Amino acid sequence: MPAYHSSFTNSKLKIANMALLPLRTQIRGPAPKETNPEAGDIIDEAITYFKANIFFKSFDIRSDADRVLIYITLYISECLRVLLKGQSKIQALKDLDTLANSKFDIPGEAGFPLNSVYAKPSSPKEADDLRAYLKQIRIETGLRICNKVYGDEDKPSKWWLCFARKRFMDKTLISLGQMI
Repeated sequence: MPAYHSSFTNSKLKIANMALLPLRTQIRGPAPKETNPEAGDIIDEAITYFKANIFFKSFDIRSDADRVLIYITLYISECLRVLLKGQSKIQALKDLDTLANSKFDIPGEAGFPLNSVYAKPSSPKEADDLRAYLKQIRIETGLRICNKVYGDEDKPSKWWLCFARKRFMDKTLISLGQMI
């Protein structure tokens, strides 16, 4: 069975070789706003496909949107590791916000795990735009995954946390020295 790929293949906007896709968010950043509140975005797609895609050790990239999907899937794994602490939903939101706003590597930097798949930004401005785009994605993904994992309860769902120890493509966004 092949991995699930992104359906957002017609994006014309790019940063490095990642698609700049519209997001349904109130977080400021370079991503265009999705105007239709009923339409799904790349974050919804990554959350939907997460439980299936997490088991794959390789991923065939078919479009620039797949690179965004890979990044979000890796970030969801990091979010679930933070949620393993089993704290309240309010504390989980604070911890995920801290994770999203912490220093992180972008493609082209030495600590980024998938430099062979992602292109290095061509200029410092493009690097700043990419960092802002990924930060916007990280914040929104943290909010959504927390709402998905906790729902209306104050304790996390074990059916989500059981995936926290899995590694997509045997990679992690955070090096062992930086683990929270």
